[in-house]
Amino acid sequence: MAYYIGLISGTSVDGIDTVLCQIEPSTITLVESLCFPIPRQIQQKIHQIASGQYADDPIEMMGFLDVELGQLLSQAVDALLDKAYMTADQITAIGSHGQTIRHIPNHQQAFSLQIGDANIIVANTDITTVADFRRRDMAYGGQGAPLVPAFHQIVMSSDKEDRVIVNLGGIANISVLAKDKEVIGYDTGPANTLMDCWIKQHQDKDFDLDGNWAKSGDLIPELLGQMLADPYFAELAPKSTGREYFNLEWLAQFEPEQYQPQDVQRTLLELTAHSLSDAIDNHLTKGAIYLCGGGAHNAFLVERINVLIPEFSVQSSFELGIDPDWVEAMTFAWLAYRTINQQTGNLSSVTGASQETILGAIYYA
Repeated sequence: MAYYIGLISGTSVDGIDTVLCQIEPSTITLVESLCFPIPRQIQQKIHQIASGQYADDPIEMMGFLDVELGQLLSQAVDALLDKAYMTADQITAIGSHGQTIRHIPNHQQAFSLQIGDANIIVANTDITTVADFRRRDMAYGGQGAPLVPAFHQIVMSSDKEDRVIVNLGGIANISVLAKDKEVIGYDTGPANTLMDCWIKQHQDKDFDLDGNWAKSGDLIPELLGQMLADPYFAELAPKSTGREYFNLEWLAQFEPEQYQPQDVQRTLLELTAHSLSDAIDNHLTKGAIYLCGGGAHNAFLVERINVLIPEFSVQSSFELGIDPDWVEAMTFAWLAYRTINQQTGNLSSVTGASQETILGAIYYA
């Protein structure tokens, strides 16, 4: 048996999802998990650099933050090992996604940049680390994202029903696992990122618990229509996006301040539900939807998804034996396993890369 650790800090920057997995050729088992907190000052720096707000030299700012995150990721590994009563020599490798600060997939010089120095992780933990997963796919013309559909295919597909795995992180992405068909997967648009930004701005809360604030508001049909008219939603896959696109600056073009804040929140939730359901309807007429990511806990969002696509059963990935909070982190543990064993990690049908390839760079202990 082999043990791998997966690390990822997502769009919300609320913590480092950290998992310990036992991986064998045909199975992956979650052994232990924790969300390691990111200090507020580092959160602020990440948000600043991700939105292009530079107090001084942007290269110097990125360099310092790269080191700070490398140290923080190392601490997350140590905390996980302590919780699991395991030692570094029992771990084959760490898969570290890092923190995305830019994702520009549709430029002539397309790139995706994640920080959190893997050299520091190795030096502090003495565990071989795989990082920089996205750029090899992009070197072959792919979007570099999403990478989770390959994992979804291995652990969540079925020969008895058509399934859609929906990750509701900052951005929503789908993996369409239809029987006897090639996997389709892409980012459908915002999931939590706009709602989180809006409630932070108006109530100084990190997220809308159970969608209660959104539920207290009224839907604004004209605002929803304007947002859904954004070209991204009609764009054909492969496609991927991030908070570089869907952010408060994007929202500002629709002049949301003219409405009641809770009504805007209600409409942002509907934007997520509508864009997601529209995307699923483009590929299947019925089947089973399994939700993962933080948005899977938003009761009102789940309710709206159920209403908009009644032909599908909508449930948590818990029903497949996988905790929805840890699917993405488990993906990067699994991708590290694939890289260490010289196996491909991307799906060209998803990312649009010209070929499937081994992902990431290995930093040996």
